[in-house]
Amino acid sequence: MTDKTQITREFWDKLHDSIGTGVQRDPNRYLISEVEGLAPGSALDLGCAQGADAIWLAHDGWRVTAVDVSDIAIERARENATRAGLADRITFARHDLAADFPEGSFDLVSAQFLHSPVAAPGEREQILRRAAGAVAPGGHLLVVSHQSVPSWHPKLPEGLTEHPINLTVQTPAENIAALRLADGEWQTIRAETVAIEVTSPAGEPGIREDHLLHYRREAGT
Repeated sequence: MTDKTQITREFWDKLHDSIGTGVQRDPNRYLISEVEGLAPGSALDLGCAQGADAIWLAHDGWRVTAVDVSDIAIERARENATRAGLADRITFARHDLAADFPEGSFDLVSAQFLHSPVAAPGEREQILRRAAGAVAPGGHLLVVSHQSVPSWHPKLPEGLTEHPINLTVQTPAENIAALRLADGEWQTIRAETVAIEVTSPAGEPGIREDHLLHYRREAGT
């Protein structure tokens, strides 16, 4: 294990440990809106956390490979899948995506809010390119990213360009460029910014912008 992998794992283990056990989040709204109605096949869930998206996919008929760098996240995701009666449809595995990307090709590759405050420069872009490469011919690639933090989020101190405890965000152009999709090989299903209402822990309403990319790889490419 490299020092970088250890740092990444410790960061996300600490985060998931702070959430506590028995907490099951809802699946991502964009996953449901984009995938519902597709013919189920094999799916790769990148950064699966505690398994909400993987469980939804399995319930919808997909055979899921769900990966995360955190041992705690994987353990709790397995427990949640078992409680849902879907453990036999999901393979959970620990991967540091920058160093150890899952092998194989999939009918769906989903990267939902794959941001990390401990990522090295260029690391996220490398992971997104590998995600695109893992999509089987005729398969779908879904990348959802934060484009802005909520309007109630604390302002950056003067002189700082990145919040010290917040995930950095990328522009739509940066996300599209990171994928390096070959012309003629991909069909754009959706590429847009979505503004949603989000409430702060203190109950303050606000707006956050997310960027949604949904592509289909042409058959035979």
